[in-house]
Parts: sequence; C-alpha cells; structure tokens
Amino acid sequence: MPAEINNAVYLSYQDLKPNLKPCFLHYALLPKSTLFWANTIVAMWISEGFVHGNSCDLEVLGQDYYNQLIDRNLIEPDKRYVDQGVCNMHDVVRSFAPYLIRHEALIAHESEAGLIEKLNSQNIIKLSLLTKESNEVAWSSLQAHISLRTLILLGKIKINPGDSLSAFLCLRTLHIQDGNFDTLSEHLVKLKHLRYLSIRGTVTSSLPENIGNMKFLQHIDLSRCEHLEKLPTSIGELQQLRYLNLNDTDIDSVPKSFDSLSNLRILYGFPVHMDADWCSLEQLGPLNQLMHLSIRGLKKISSPSSAVKARLSEKLRLRYLYMSCTIMHGDEDDDRLQLVAEEEQGQMEKVFDELCPPPCLENLYIHGYLGQRLPRWMMSTTVVPLGSLRILTMVDLACCTELPNGLCELPCLELLQIGKAPAIKRVGHEFMSSSHSQKVAANFPILLELTFIGMVELEEWEWEEKLHAMPILEELVIVRCKLTYVPPGLAFHARALKELQINVMSST
Repeated sequence: MPAEINNAVYLSYQDLKPNLKPCFLHYALLPKSTLFWANTIVAMWISEGFVHGNSCDLEVLGQDYYNQLIDRNLIEPDKRYVDQGVCNMHDVVRSFAPYLIRHEALIAHESEAGLIEKLNSQNIIKLSLLTKESNEVAWSSLQAHISLRTLILLGKIKINPGDSLSAFLCLRTLHIQDGNFDTLSEHLVKLKHLRYLSIRGTVTSSLPENIGNMKFLQHIDLSRCEHLEKLPTSIGELQQLRYLNLNDTDIDSVPKSFDSLSNLRILYGFPVHMDADWCSLEQLGPLNQLMHLSIRGLKKISSPSSAVKARLSEKLRLRYLYMSCTIMHGDEDDDRLQLVAEEEQGQMEKVFDELCPPPCLENLYIHGYLGQRLPRWMMSTTVVPLGSLRILTMVDLACCTELPNGLCELPCLELLQIGKAPAIKRVGHEFMSSSHSQKVAANFPILLELTFIGMVELEEWEWEEKLHAMPILEELVIVRCKLTYVPPGLAFHARALKELQINVMSST
C-alpha cells in the first residue's frame, strides 16, 4: 500500500462488513463538488446490486448502509441540510477509495493531465468524469469501453451527430448531468440491462416512446430537464420502477397508465392535471408502496372529491410528503391575500382537509397554501395522530391567519419552520398549549429547532412562564417580522438554547 494512503482509513475500511465495502467504494465515484441526495446514492447502490434483502425493503436497507457509513465517520453529514440528506466525503478518505478500485475504475474530477491517454489505455468497467469547458471530452473517446457498467458524466461532453449509447450494452448505471442528451436518447432502449437513469439538468426534449421495453429500469431522474413536456405512454409498463423524479420539468400531466407503477417507492414532482371530471391525483390511489411523494399544482383541484382519490391516508409506508399549491415571488406578493377570493380560499381548505397523511409520516412540507385556516388534521391530534412527524415546514402561507394548535402535542416533532406568512399577526397561547396538552409534561417536548422567517406582520408571541414548553430547544431563528420582544416563557423554559437569531423589521 502506498505511503500516502492513510492507515487509519485503511483499517476502518477493513473493519467494514462485506455488504458496506462496495457502497463505500462507490461513493468515491461521486464528485465532491456536486450535490447528491442520500436517496439518489441509495438508488445507485440498489441498481448496482449492492443492497441485498427483501425487494420491499431495499430503500430502508440502503438507508441503513448509508447511516452506518456516517456512524463510522467515512462520510460526514452536511449541516446545511436536514435529516442527514446530504453528506460529504473528507479528502483523506476520498483519496483512499480510488486506489482500491484503480484496476476497474477511472475517476477524473479535476483538470487531469493525460485524461485521453488514460481513457485509451485502461480497460475499465466504471467511469466517472467531471469536465469543464476548457477540458471538454468527446463522446467518441468513451465508446471503446464497451464493458462499462457504470458511467457518471458531469459537465461538458462533446456530443456530435451520430454519437450513440449503443456501444454500452452492459450499462447498469447511467448518470449524465448538465449536458445535451437529445442526440443520445434515440438509442436509450438498447441498454437492456440499465437499472439507473439520471439525465438531470440536461437538454432533453423527449424520451423514447418505447421506453416501456426497458424492463429492468428501477430509477429515472428527469429533474431540471426544462424542455421535457411529456412522459411516454409506455412508462406504465416499467413494473420494476422504484424512483421517478419530475421536479422542474415542463411535464404537466401523466399518462393514464401511470397507476400501473405499483412498485414506486419515491415519486417527486407529480403534476396535478384536471381533465373534465378526471383528476391525475386518481393515478396516485393504487401506489401504496410510496415512501417519498411530492405533488405540485394542487391549486388546480376543483373538488375535494378529487383529493380523496389520492388515498394518502392509506399509504402506510409514506415517510416524506411535499404538497405545493402555488408559489409567491418576492415581496410584491406579500399583499396576495387581498387578491385571493374567499371562495378560492375555502376551496383550498376543503381540498387539503381530504389530503390527510398517514400516521407514519415523518417529514411534511407544505408550499403555497392559500387557505385562511390550515387543514383540520393539523389542528388536533385527536383527528389524525401524526405521532411520527419529526420535521414540519410550511412556506408561502399567503392567507393563513393563525398557526395550528395541535402541533405542541406532537411527541416526535424536532424541527418546525414557518416561512413567508404575511397574514399572521400573533402567535397565541393556543399554539403553545392546546386543550388536550394538559396531559403531557411539556409541550413541544423534543423540539430542537424553531424558525419564523418572513412573517412580516408578526407583532406578538404569547408564552407565559407557567407554561412548560420547548425544554430542549437549541436553535431559534426569527427573521423579518415586527416582534419587538421574546416571550417570558422562552427565557424561563428554553434553558438548552444554543443559538438565537432575531432580525426584526424597521418600524420606519
């Protein structure tokens, strides 16, 4: 072993269980300057065959592998992201892994001299390139590596007319980011063994109509493909599909065969579409294996009965739920509540009352909600016991006039973030203590972080000394509001507070 290889890292690697070693080595293929979410990395591991177990639990097992690498300090959580969703690998650790896989993988994430020569001389099955405009690599220089199983390309790749994917018939993982994929998409279906496909941020106007023939495909990431407007009808034939990301695309509807994707575990950016009396939310009804779900365009729903058909409360594996109605842009929309008709507000309230999540939900994000009151299932734990909820984020509450009074009872709530709620003028006693909370020793018993941002009319926060709440609160952030004092209860009970940030608006 070369002298420059850290011996402590080597010993840590040797101590890993056999199932963790390939996952650790694979992590080194990912450029440190590029953000990769945990569930994307786990999807790669599943596609490569590194995660062994019951097909129903592969994502859970993969997340456990990920957490074990964290526990062993081989990867480090990025504190800017909640719930260890993003991690980094220290340079000392990163320099070790390529040495172990040097005979089967080429990793070039810097402006490396002699890259073309290395491409021509090595027989590899894994290739990871991060290129810059000044160091552009031609697609043709890659095509000799017909045994590639993993291809990760980020940055500028020179793709000419006639270039094709057909040389890479052994590929299981294909990750191309921020390039031009249109020329290559024509031959995509020839990759019969492909499990993982990510073309996020690429110039892509369409996918092959016969993509349903790719029977082994498990993961598709189309996020940030801004020119992509529709999904092929045959996508419903991908019975092995576990992950689909449509965030930041122009896709505004899904084929009616979408509800056949009964194996889906993670679905991001699902578009709400109304067609006469039919609503695309109906396509979500049968998808009861979902663990992560994000829905956009809920403002389009005209009837609560359409929301019922999503059957969210029946999805007993659901852990993360994002629901977006509409988005406010800038301070000029802070008076938006006067532009939203009362009828529209009432309709939104009724729709959300029917979008009731299951009790197993751990992370809830609501964006652009237009109702005056929040959903009834948030107002009291007697309606829906969200006993597993750990993270709650609500942003762009244009018309909401008060916070729900049931949150203080949630036994597992660790992080609460409220952003841009211009109609809320006070945080009252009912927020800090509901009528049912007399039974608990403390309200918000394990809340660690509380954030109020952009509540521009907030002037009052009631919390009396006698009310025991937030006993282990560590971080409180209040930004852009009119609050001129903190309540007495904060100083009396929040003894664990480590970080306090208050930035009030000027009264002039």
